[in-house]
Formats: sequence, structure tokens, C-alpha cells
Amino acid sequence: MVAAVRVHKVGGPEVLTYEEIPVPAAGAGQLRVKQHAIGVNFVDTYFRSGLYPAPAGLPFVAGNEAAGEVVEVGAGVSDFKPGDRVAYVQGPGSYTAERVVPADRVVKLPANIGYEQAAGMMLKGLTVQYLVRRTFKVEKGTNVLMHAAAGGVGLILCQWANHLGANVIGTVGSKEKAELAKANGCHHTILYRDEDFVARVKEVTGGNLCEVVYDGIGKTTFPASLDCLKPLGMFVSFGSASGQIDAFNINILQTKGSLFATRPTLNTYAAKRADLLAIADDLFDVVGKGGVKIPVNQTYALRDAVKAHRDLESRATTGSSILVP
Repeated sequence: MVAAVRVHKVGGPEVLTYEEIPVPAAGAGQLRVKQHAIGVNFVDTYFRSGLYPAPAGLPFVAGNEAAGEVVEVGAGVSDFKPGDRVAYVQGPGSYTAERVVPADRVVKLPANIGYEQAAGMMLKGLTVQYLVRRTFKVEKGTNVLMHAAAGGVGLILCQWANHLGANVIGTVGSKEKAELAKANGCHHTILYRDEDFVARVKEVTGGNLCEVVYDGIGKTTFPASLDCLKPLGMFVSFGSASGQIDAFNINILQTKGSLFATRPTLNTYAAKRADLLAIADDLFDVVGKGGVKIPVNQTYALRDAVKAHRDLESRATTGSSILVP
């Protein structure tokens, strides 16, 4: 039996239940991992609340990423051995001291990447990689707008886009978060509660607007995000922190400049193991060389997952949050 946090009924943070659960032996194609650090992400709240249905139904162990040590290798697995340092994105199921995971969803950690750092960056860092290198290829001189620039994805994306030579503009909720975003590569910050972010984007870009907008907020920033794009620009909706975007008339993309819009997910971009390894290698490389740093700004005990979710949903966190078993 190991400690875990399960959801028996969907709802608010209070439905997260700290309890003991059994963990099976590693089956064919699987690894059993002793977890050293567990990532906390907004997508975890979507499963907990029922916005995203848990694939295996109720009850389920919350969470979608972690880093730890292989303690058992199942039949047919040749790429891993006990003692290997690993990390993964596979969920729900990560809010637990030990877990069985499919070996083809696991990656080995380089020696210069720690467990807490890995748990704070796997989901968010892999997401940023596909956002800035695949969904839209950010290059030198690209005008980028990042909503929630001081959040977990935001701080990584601002650094990576800055590393690539982009002009990075970010919306934030407070002066403190503005300073944090600036310290992580964001060149221009907009206090969205006090300022019209569309007007400020026009001002900052000299009327040129942006080639790409990365929007993990959703309902409250749409369709204004489209007004920040130059003709043929791309609107990348990768999350719904304020609620899902309602169905919209696709002709709005034509009237605002023949825009592109996409709703990408990591599951699609990393569906093939070769793609997962390529994305992870790029992430580990840019972090290992110092081009991107991973700010783990909140650490909670596993039993305090309720507080972690409350802090996350109230926008009280910055950067990455992790749970420690």
C-alpha cells in the first residue's frame, strides 16, 4: 500500500482524498516507478472537476506527470532497468508515492536534470516545445503574445521565445507577476485587469501586431486575442483556465485578416514515441544549456494536494508547483 490522492466524485479541490492504495506489479510493457516529485498542472483541475472525464471513470488517482526512480521492469521492456532516473507525462494517475506506467511514455533523465526540476517541467516544458517549435515556429523578430505570462507554461514560454530572439509580450494579473515575467524573458508586460491588452499590443508593436498569440486562458480572452494578430497570424488556444471558448462563427477569422486558429494538445504531438523523445531531448537540451530555467516556486506535501489546487485555481501561484510524497 502506498499514499495517494484520489477523486471519488468530481467537484472542487475538497474532493481530493488522501488515502492508501495498492500498486500492482509491473506488467508487460510497463515500469513501476518510485516517485520523488509530482507535477501540479491546470489540467489536473479539469479532470478533478469533471470538465475532462477520467478515461477509466471514478475513482481515479489525480495528476498527470512525475519524476522518480524505476524499481521494477515488466516483461518485454529492454530500454530501462531498476535504478534508472525517469520522468513521464501520463495521466491521470500521478498523485501517488509509486505508480505503474507504460514504458513507452517514460523518458530517461539526463544527469543534470533533478527530480523536482523534471516534475516541474515535463508537461509544461514539453507543451512549450511543441508550441514554439512545432505549432508555430517562433523565430528571431517574431512578435509573440503570451497570456498568463507568469504562470507555469508562461514563464517557460517567455524564456524559450526570448532565447529564440522573439519580441515577447505577456499579460499578467499584478505588478509582482509583471516583474517575475520580465525576469524570465518577457520584454513587455500588460496588467490585464487595468489595461486594454489589445490597445497595449498595438502600442508595443507600433501597430504591427503579433504573428502568434498563445492563449491558455480561454473564455475571457476570446475573441480579443484575435485582434492582437496581424493578417495571417495564428491563434493558439492550448487551455481553458477561465472556461472553454464557445463555438464561434469561423468567418470571424476571415474578417480579422485570414487568421489561423488551432487547439493543440501534447497527446497529439507526442503520440509517437519517436516524437516524444525528440520533444523531450529538445527540452532537456535548452534547459541543460541554461537557455530556459525551470522555476519551481511552490512545493507541497502530497497530503496537501487540496491546498495546491486551491492556490492554483485562485491564481496565487507562479511558475511550477510540485507535490512531494
